Amino acid sequence: MIGSEEANRQPVERRPAATVMRLARLGSLHQSRLSFMRILTRRMRDENWTFSRPVFRVDDKGVGHAVYSAHGPQRTYSLIAFAHDLPANQRSDRVIAEAWDATFALFDGVPSDADIERLRRNIPLQEAGRVSARELSVSRANRSVRLWEHVVTALASGRQPDPAQIAAVGYLMRTTAVYGSGKLGAADRELIADRPEFAEPFQSEMLTVYLIRTFVRDLVQHMADTLGEGRAVRLDADIARSLGIGNSTGLGMAPFLLNHPQLFNNWIMVREEAIARVRGVIEASTDEIACFRDLLAASVRSARIWHSEHPIQIGKLAALQSDLDLLTAHVADFDFAKPSPWDRLFTWAENSLSLEGHECLASLMLEPYGSLIDGLSCCMSSDTAPHRIDGSMRLSEAQKHLTDIFGWALEIDWEAREHCARAWYVSEEKLEPRLGERFDEPIAPYEQPLAPGRDAASLHQALQAWTGGTTVAEFLLRHPEHRHTMRRLQIAVHAPYAEIRDNTISADVLPIDMLRCKLSFFGAIHFDPRSDRWVRICMFGNAPYPEELAEGDADFWPYPDLEDAGKWTGH
Repeated sequence: MIGSEEANRQPVERRPAATVMRLARLGSLHQSRLSFMRILTRRMRDENWTFSRPVFRVDDKGVGHAVYSAHGPQRTYSLIAFAHDLPANQRSDRVIAEAWDATFALFDGVPSDADIERLRRNIPLQEAGRVSARELSVSRANRSVRLWEHVVTALASGRQPDPAQIAAVGYLMRTTAVYGSGKLGAADRELIADRPEFAEPFQSEMLTVYLIRTFVRDLVQHMADTLGEGRAVRLDADIARSLGIGNSTGLGMAPFLLNHPQLFNNWIMVREEAIARVRGVIEASTDEIACFRDLLAASVRSARIWHSEHPIQIGKLAALQSDLDLLTAHVADFDFAKPSPWDRLFTWAENSLSLEGHECLASLMLEPYGSLIDGLSCCMSSDTAPHRIDGSMRLSEAQKHLTDIFGWALEIDWEAREHCARAWYVSEEKLEPRLGERFDEPIAPYEQPLAPGRDAASLHQALQAWTGGTTVAEFLLRHPEHRHTMRRLQIAVHAPYAEIRDNTISADVLPIDMLRCKLSFFGAIHFDPRSDRWVRICMFGNAPYPEELAEGDADFWPYPDLEDAGKWTGH
């Protein structure tokens, strides 16, 4: 089988970083079968994970705790959920909030009563509490109050909730944080990185959200049953499946991509390698073409129900809808029988569609080729050890790399106010990343090193006074202020997609492009920006619940309108 796949492919180069790593393009990425949520649901299905709810002790006021256990081939993980009766005046989605409707921990194994009691004293406190290395994540969530009350009241009175209200919101609870990787004392990434189920990025966090969704479904049903006193009905399975877990993501996520250049490179490189592999397919089968056509039609329908009130997103949505209509018309007459159909289609789109449409096509092209690209997901993680600077490198070599990678930044006049108008800092009051106006606020002394382009230009200027034969070590002994930029440069030499090739502190920078990029790798759809600095999303909407995984659609659930997805999944 592998041999036949190889014989049906010709080499196609990955797109250059200069094309891919522009913020406008990164801010137009779409979910794909390499997104972290889909990697998780496929794994759980393929490995026949089983699930149990050993504990559900919630009273008539919705206060108590529950335990949901996910049993994989080698290990069990348990979500411990604490439900609270939160007064309305204490409900806030801000990081500095001190109370929530529900709080959670993902436990490594099956918790004992002592573990649950220990966590009961800490998890509801979140930042004010502490956990142990047995906990893999800590999180919290608040209800979408109007939809929650509507669903509880409707079910309690013996009827299903209004589909229009369900569709307008899409979730009953939204997380305000899902912490992992050592936060609050939880297990460091290194402790679980060698486990197959957590080899890909953010898998413990994705599992946390997946189990939270099941708890939320069960909790709203419990509250309806309590209120209904025998009259309540079960929430319709299709309505329940359409509900995900909401999330509002702000500026705190944007610096992640800048602070993890090697990891970011691996995400983009794997996606680009997948695109190149599919473009290299010489002959597409009838089933592969049919799968693509079906998913394209589903994407057209999905784009029509994707709404936003933000002007930038409204424009991008209009372009996407137009692109998908144009793509549909082009595909109707497209000759898939000629060699290299995907490469020809991709090249046509590059010249005919907007960035939104082109990147949507890139994701769609991957869908029929799981056997060709799914294995690449194991390359998306990264060693967390910091890169050790090679002090023996000659400055002539460093200068060459600097010009190749940051040439775009060397052409910018960094003294011009419009090119350095913003500054990244951390708010002391809110403890959140902020992007402020450099010339209107006294924030320059607190600026974070999140402007690689400006820093590269500064390094370039400093190198002018040194001879090319000098070593990096000699230079940095005299100019230690350039260590972080030299480290980034040496990472980018071997990781071509490590650096965003745009100015991250300009007057017109859009942080939502960085948010959109990261969230697309999570697997989010229907991004709904509320400003240029924060965006609402929904996670796991339309995904199968634990009891549905064995027979449900663990592959194509982000396409909710796809008819009979099982014919493409083998289920």
